[in-house]
Amino acid sequence: MPPARFQSGDTVMGRWPGSNLYYEVKVLSYDSKTRLYTVIYKDGTELELKESDITSLAIFKQSVGRSRSRSRSRSPGRPRRSRSRSPARTSRRSSSRTTDLRKENAGREKLKEMLEVRLTPLPMTLENNSNNKHEEKEENNTDNTASAITEQKTETESENQTGGRYNLRRRKDMGDGKAVEKKAETEALSQTKTPAVIKTTDLEFGGRVGVFFLIFLLPVAVLALLILCGQKDASLQSFPLELPTLQSLWDCQVFGIVLLWLLFQAVLSLLPVGKLVEGMPLKNGKTLKYRINGFYALLLTAVAVGVAVYQEVDLSYIHAHFLHFYTSALLIVTLLSVYLFVRSRWASGEELAPGGNSSYIIYDFFMGRELNPRIKNFDIKFFCEMRPGLMGWVLINFAMLLAEMKHQNLENPSPAMLLVNIFQLLWVVDGFWHEEKLLTMMDIVYDGFGFMLTFGDLAFVPFTFTCQAYYLVSHPNELSVFWIVTLITMNGVGYYIFRKANSQKFAFRKNPSDPTVSHLKTIPTATGKSLIVSGLWGFVRHPNYLGDIIMGLAWSLPCGFNHLIPYFYLIYLITLLVHRNARDERQCRKKYGSAWEDYCKAVPYRIFPGIY
Repeated sequence: MPPARFQSGDTVMGRWPGSNLYYEVKVLSYDSKTRLYTVIYKDGTELELKESDITSLAIFKQSVGRSRSRSRSRSPGRPRRSRSRSPARTSRRSSSRTTDLRKENAGREKLKEMLEVRLTPLPMTLENNSNNKHEEKEENNTDNTASAITEQKTETESENQTGGRYNLRRRKDMGDGKAVEKKAETEALSQTKTPAVIKTTDLEFGGRVGVFFLIFLLPVAVLALLILCGQKDASLQSFPLELPTLQSLWDCQVFGIVLLWLLFQAVLSLLPVGKLVEGMPLKNGKTLKYRINGFYALLLTAVAVGVAVYQEVDLSYIHAHFLHFYTSALLIVTLLSVYLFVRSRWASGEELAPGGNSSYIIYDFFMGRELNPRIKNFDIKFFCEMRPGLMGWVLINFAMLLAEMKHQNLENPSPAMLLVNIFQLLWVVDGFWHEEKLLTMMDIVYDGFGFMLTFGDLAFVPFTFTCQAYYLVSHPNELSVFWIVTLITMNGVGYYIFRKANSQKFAFRKNPSDPTVSHLKTIPTATGKSLIVSGLWGFVRHPNYLGDIIMGLAWSLPCGFNHLIPYFYLIYLITLLVHRNARDERQCRKKYGSAWEDYCKAVPYRIFPGIY
């Protein structure tokens, strides 16, 4: 095995993972098994780097010197001799001169690929500075390539606040003054060579074995939940031991209805209404465009449902065939997941998701290999993330309301059913009204589109988030005025926290100088971004999670306390958010180093103040 090129204590230049930014670092140790160097940055951040990402100071400075000396030879201010000729004038250049010109042109082409270094200072003190690029404590705190590219793209804006940073930029259009310098920062994104494909080594959810069981356990768990909710006795002890019959699980007519629903929503998503917005930058610096018209699609869907009710279409049919609808959706999820995995085999390296390229078939099938699968301009992941599932959620709730009136012989829906429908409708309407903010979430920016997200979007959300309404059809629950007022207040408080926190997060990402968020205190990090330590984000590290959980409790309490099944959503939500928080904590500690430790001291509680 070859010896280590660098020794402990050496000061070298290390490339920040996922970007072209070089920092001055100190080598701490070398692992001969993994062939990785552990280095420490000036702010105390420790990372493991490959030898190819490290270069000595002498070589680095020589490369910079050559780049600058060649750039001076191409100064725009240098006078150039005109070489215009008459069309009739014959060339008298020798063959050697022609060869020299070819070499010169080749050298110029190589020169376009050269990078220039610029050094600026970095303050490490706690400050209230609205010009910092804030890093929101949300699910996309993970160390992904999109955030690294965003950091490189906005470095000109934050150069007065960042320090010890080396920005490698293309030589094209350099030397023209400050205007050209700022332009080069943006053009560097599209001109940088395609990064090498990074293999996924940090496996989640128990690795290959864990995801293998999840692929089978998740669909079975949802089926068991629906069977219990539909029984008169919804206790776990009364769960039927015999397997359900094929007739109770499959109906071709229902399968056709589900297909028509997906087609209807796909057509609405392609309507030329709403604005076109750009998503987060990809690994190659490009951005994808998205049509934001979900709220209009929700209104048109409501009109279609109203017409169906006017035409006396019995929507309680959904309640009577609920298991059929679920198994039909599950079959579509399986077929779509197989299609996505097969088409990903032809995806380029820059189109792969950072968390779904492990070379293990089952794991990659579950996590999703391709980040943004598209059929021309139709983005499959963005469509499935909200459209059919969330609108299906609202439609199913409404169908359960009609079914309750039919089965319980009611002239009006019960207060419990009304509260569940109104609370959850508010959540869905809010989601579509702020649909653009979905583009900054971890599901879109980081996660590949495989079985995990496909099942979650098309099967899990519409058939488990409706369990309260499905339960109330067979298990009515009377609510007093006190409980009605209490639940409305609880949902209102949860919604305020949820929406306020997410709005602050989005405002920071879009414009850190926004007056609504510029007053918040921050802790700067070595990446040039900052961690918020005041306002809602200084109360707990994930205030949006807290608001979501409070709302989830308000959705479940109308069902009473006779059975545990209506609280499945709340239990699932807490489990999901605690797991996601642990995932974020691990990534952020690795990414921000000592700055993250300072942040944890300033904001000690993760989700529940005084508890966790």
